[in-house]
Amino acid sequence: MRVLFLGDVVGNPGRTAIKQNLKDQINKNNIDFVIANGENAADEGTGITKKISEDFFNYGVDVITTGNHVWDQKETAEYINTESRLLRPLNLIKPSPGKGFEIYKSNSGFKVGVLNLMGNVFMKKCENVFEIAKSFLLKNKLRSDYDFLFVDFHGEITSEKMAMGHFFDGNATLLIGTHTHVPTNDARILNFGTAYQTDAGMCGDYNSVIGMNKENSIKKFLKEDSKKHFPSNGIASLSGVIVDCDKKTGLAKNVQNYIYGGDLKNTH
Repeated sequence: MRVLFLGDVVGNPGRTAIKQNLKDQINKNNIDFVIANGENAADEGTGITKKISEDFFNYGVDVITTGNHVWDQKETAEYINTESRLLRPLNLIKPSPGKGFEIYKSNSGFKVGVLNLMGNVFMKKCENVFEIAKSFLLKNKLRSDYDFLFVDFHGEITSEKMAMGHFFDGNATLLIGTHTHVPTNDARILNFGTAYQTDAGMCGDYNSVIGMNKENSIKKFLKEDSKKHFPSNGIASLSGVIVDCDKKTGLAKNVQNYIYGGDLKNTH
């Protein structure tokens, strides 16, 4: 099985790139299953709505993960209880609407587990992510409860993401970082077979400051008169990874950095 994971979709440019390119990229790259982080997909660049989620599913996304902006659009707290394909971090403070983990069936009949976690360092308050991850792995087993497991770790710092990658090594098909919107050049398979990349990057306009208007962002750093952050409206790149999965082990056979279109180098 071949899986495409896409990093944080930012605003209208990111949504447009998915609408215009995803189905063609799925066919061109022989993709069986698509996971995308949608927590920045709304027009303001924060949160996601029912309409956006449904559009993503129609464009070819199978599962949407989120992070610290999951509740920025008020309707999401109600909608997430009715849509199992939209996840929020498992370690949000209880009680929280929705789920942080679910098992889905791919078109080829495989059971695909998707787990959404959020880091603790420089992020909104949530339960200890390593304790939650430890508890999860005690209850859920690769090749027993699901054929493959994909983990979106939404976190701020590289060391926390790397530590979690090694923590899941051998127990997940992929652990990938999201949130910082910059694709890292460290896609690899760890010692025990788990694919890893510190950050997937974003589906957004890279002629920006992490997807937001660069002039306005600079004014904020200079403490000059500025507006609330808003997305940059150039042509977006699609960023993430493609993972080739081993159906015998549930682990990764190959992982490659994926970047398509926009200001970053077109590699696909």
